[in-house]
Amino acid sequence: MNEVRANEALPSGEVPLGNAAGFINYLRNDLISGLLVFLIALPLCLGISIASGFPPIAGVFTAVAGAVLTTFISNSELTIKGPAAGMIVIVVGAVTHFGYTGGSDPAADFQAYRMALAVGVVAGVVQILFGLVRAGVLGDFFPTSVVHGMLAAIGVIIMVKQLPVAVGQSAKGEPLEILRELPEKLWHANPEIALIGLVSLLILFGFGYWKSKTSNKLIRSIPAQLLVLVVAVPMGMLFDLGHEHTYTFLGHEYQLGEKFLVTVPSNLLQAITTPDWSAFTNPDSRWGAAKWVLMFALIGSLESMLSAKAIDMIDPWKRKTNLNRDLLGVGLANALVALIGGLPMISEIVRSKANIDNGARTRFADFWHGICLLAFVAFLPALIHRVPLSALAAMLVYTGFRLASPTEFINVYKIGREQLLIFVATLIAVLATDLLVGIAIGIAVKLSIHLLNGLPLRSIFKPYLEVTEQGPSRVVVSARGSAVFSNFIPFRRQIEQLGLEGNNDVVVDFSHAELVDHSVMEKMHELEDEFHRAGKRLEVQGLEGHRQFSGHPLAARKRSFTPLKRVTIVTDPWIEERLVKRLAELGASGYTSIPCRGAGRSRLQAGLGSVEQVRVEVVTPAAVANEIVDFVSGELSTEVPASVCLETVEVNFAGKY
Repeated sequence: MNEVRANEALPSGEVPLGNAAGFINYLRNDLISGLLVFLIALPLCLGISIASGFPPIAGVFTAVAGAVLTTFISNSELTIKGPAAGMIVIVVGAVTHFGYTGGSDPAADFQAYRMALAVGVVAGVVQILFGLVRAGVLGDFFPTSVVHGMLAAIGVIIMVKQLPVAVGQSAKGEPLEILRELPEKLWHANPEIALIGLVSLLILFGFGYWKSKTSNKLIRSIPAQLLVLVVAVPMGMLFDLGHEHTYTFLGHEYQLGEKFLVTVPSNLLQAITTPDWSAFTNPDSRWGAAKWVLMFALIGSLESMLSAKAIDMIDPWKRKTNLNRDLLGVGLANALVALIGGLPMISEIVRSKANIDNGARTRFADFWHGICLLAFVAFLPALIHRVPLSALAAMLVYTGFRLASPTEFINVYKIGREQLLIFVATLIAVLATDLLVGIAIGIAVKLSIHLLNGLPLRSIFKPYLEVTEQGPSRVVVSARGSAVFSNFIPFRRQIEQLGLEGNNDVVVDFSHAELVDHSVMEKMHELEDEFHRAGKRLEVQGLEGHRQFSGHPLAARKRSFTPLKRVTIVTDPWIEERLVKRLAELGASGYTSIPCRGAGRSRLQAGLGSVEQVRVEVVTPAAVANEIVDFVSGELSTEVPASVCLETVEVNFAGKY
């Protein structure tokens, strides 16, 4: 992801806004981007819907409703709303709970679909309430490694369930059960269907890699998913998937037919499906339905907020999404689209990133992508029917791989081994149980690690803060006890009230905090960007006395003795001022100066007495210490007599230094 940091120059000209003037002024940019995003969205909407146990058209309903409704409610300028791979596990879990058979019993599958729609309506209402009570702040509660572990687990589940489909097989059961059966399913693959899936995967991975390495704008603008369709549809026609027939390969007979193609209705109005409210009125299903409402609303809201925040970070104009308003828009759209047969929607990060890359300016790019989807499905349904299911499954395998990519494990490990433990524990727990239980286990693992590292029990959920003024328009917030994910919400609120709302620069002092975790370090980094965009300054101090759990700048830190280098310089007092200035230029953050008397070897041999001298001490990291030693031994010693001593010390910065 090519991030544009807050301290980089922003595009010139006024900030594009999604109002009536923005609709007109940026029509060309938004229309072109909406059209290009539509080319990516169409196959993904179909594939995600099928993988979720819904009819293919349900995903299109979702993208259209999300695009049209949220454009006029949310202020998120560059996010694309629609069905997302991250929700597949939840939706298919809900329909399975209501009796989904995976095609064995179409009547039971349709009933499960309608009952899941009822869950979607109620979950949408819950999301509306989240927005009204300003619950957007809850996005700051969940630890970063737990969220990434959850997404990686979702990626694994998607890959496990879609690989059999990509080779012409079906996949039923729990993820670990399907994983055990996967080798057998791949061995009994339908060769021609598997060839379509394999070619699709090769295009997605190969062309995706080529795009990441080339600077050719034309190549980079071509969606890999579109290229898959350009190749897979003719392959399906070559294999005559539109007609039922059999063929023989290596002595085995295989069947082909329309069941391997996407099925969409010729009339969109006839495809509208209403919810079955017996999901809540039937005593046998109501408690299960309530559980899935919670899953839809909680996980959907969390994924949507994280995506919106991620897109804000790479918005060229650094516009900030009002998460409460965004939740309100997503919730309203989810409730309404479920009433007509659609999937749950979120702010989808891959399509949103493509939206930025394609030059979108305002939220109307999302609107146009929805209009393009509606027009294509309404007027060209026969073309969609030509798309092989194995090609859509390959796209989802590729999406799942990106969620659970090996680089995710490497990136988490770089932040700290304890973060990798939390990440893997969450991933395994989600695979073995479900999303909510898996997330709870991940949070429990993180809290356990914090307790082992000396987290004060009294500060698990409550931050202990002291606020002092330091000159005009500048306040200092001193954290005591700990600064961790579970107490960061009130901590952040205090900083925002003092700084962004109170129009002050803020200094956050962690020198008395026993523990500062990775989630807080990451969110403080985000806050620094927010302050910068608001024309204010947020400064973090007091981490010198904390031991980092890794070399990563956002690693967790525990207050302890820190190994540093002490440089002691003895020289003539008249050069002290120049010396101190030079030490600061070399990176020293402080010094100690002590007047003293002494004599070198030549004065002692000559029988001369001692002279006035000054002893300057600097405690600093090794790299800075080595530069200071080189300076004293070289440049300084040519001007005045000087001696330098270097030693390793362990320091605990107990207060302000």
